[in-house]
Amino acid sequence: METLPIIALDFESKEKVDQFLDLFDEPLYVKVGMELFYQTGPELISDIKARGHRIFLDLKLHDIPNTVGKAMEGLAKLEVDMVNVHAAGGTVMMQRALEGLRKHNPNTKLIAVTQLTSTTEEMLHDEQNIQTSIEDAVLNYAQLAQQAQLDGVVCSPLEAELLTSHLGSDFLKVTPGIRPKDAQTNDQKRITTPEEAKTNGSTHIVVGRPITQSDNPVESYHKIKESWCN
Repeated sequence: METLPIIALDFESKEKVDQFLDLFDEPLYVKVGMELFYQTGPELISDIKARGHRIFLDLKLHDIPNTVGKAMEGLAKLEVDMVNVHAAGGTVMMQRALEGLRKHNPNTKLIAVTQLTSTTEEMLHDEQNIQTSIEDAVLNYAQLAQQAQLDGVVCSPLEAELLTSHLGSDFLKVTPGIRPKDAQTNDQKRITTPEEAKTNGSTHIVVGRPITQSDNPVESYHKIKESWCN
């Protein structure tokens, strides 16, 4: 199946989601994150699936292992295509998440967030008190995720090549922080173009504002899709 660019539906209401999706006459791969899910609930997932779209449910679960495992049992029933946890929760938490997911769902991909693309090395050192490079911190979390038998991680496209060399090409590297040339970076710090992400080894790219806030979202999507898929 073609790996489409994943469109981040960073909207605050179902109405705005519907208005956006109505612009397209083709199957999409979309990301539903906290902003949208917490205000609309699981019903929106069913509605998007009924339109024929694939879904990455981006809730970044991070809690004690039992809580995350039970929460994932519930999310498994939504039958999204991909869901995630925070690798910082630890190996046992990631294992419980996978066990909870697989109780009801054999197909949904489970990935772990390493470091957010808004994180700088200064923040890593001064606020998280992790005294390594961003690359080493991301690799450590990715190795833990692979040990926990997850399907992959969320990382910046700048780390995708490093992870491929250590963890293999089949281990998913889902990369936000994608900006076409000349686009605004907004709050993303570690970014690349779609072409650079592909060269670096990203298996999936996530793009939000360059599409959703474009004057012509369909045209912007197709330009990004062409640069990513070709």
